[in-house]
Amino acid sequence: MDLPGATSPLIDAILRPVRGHMAFESCVEQLGSAIQLGIFESGSKLPPERILAEKLDVSRATLREAISALRAAGLVSTTRGRTGGTIVGLVENARLPDQTPNSDRQEEIDDILIFRRVIEPGACFSAASTALTATDRKLLADSLQAVEGAPTPADYRQADARLHLAIAAVCGSRELTKSSSHIQAKVHQFLGEIPFLQKNITNSNHQHRKIVRAILDGDADIARFVMEEHCDGTAALLKGLLK
Repeated sequence: MDLPGATSPLIDAILRPVRGHMAFESCVEQLGSAIQLGIFESGSKLPPERILAEKLDVSRATLREAISALRAAGLVSTTRGRTGGTIVGLVENARLPDQTPNSDRQEEIDDILIFRRVIEPGACFSAASTALTATDRKLLADSLQAVEGAPTPADYRQADARLHLAIAAVCGSRELTKSSSHIQAKVHQFLGEIPFLQKNITNSNHQHRKIVRAILDGDADIARFVMEEHCDGTAALLKGLLK
């Protein structure tokens, strides 16, 4: 199984050319999301500045400013010397900004859950209706295996987010993967604030297997239906536990 890191096919799904006048902020958002979702795994080096700057379509100066912000947040560190580089840190050790109190975020939570309920089942339907390449099929199978083999709750939540992102990525739409990466970053944040419940994980794993199987078999209706159930289950937990 290919591990997430500098060669992960999901890098192209989550890192996209920056548009508009907020190049610095967009770089921080995209790179930070890629780290928090485990696309760049803890302990690995970020790709060279030249490659990241090309993928994000920004100057190296802007990229360096974004990496400096990630470093200040504790998401990366820098080592010097011939073998040095920018090293991804442990997300749980990051000094992220304080979260807004849950009572003030209820509208945001409801909004993202509604959006997710539309986007993710649709992505499953599209993926199952697509002529998947061997690379696509391997990405889905490896992503599912990573979820089921995750050794810790933090690893599980990252692998879970990557599986959902992989489903969007195989559809071949950059706008879809952009929406999916935004959703996964938000849901990942919300899930990190509630207990890790084994009963829920068991149900989720069962649904994940059914979804991936349906996509690989080309059964679009089943893939969409099971993802709807999956989204509803997560929404119920978040609405019940995030007060």
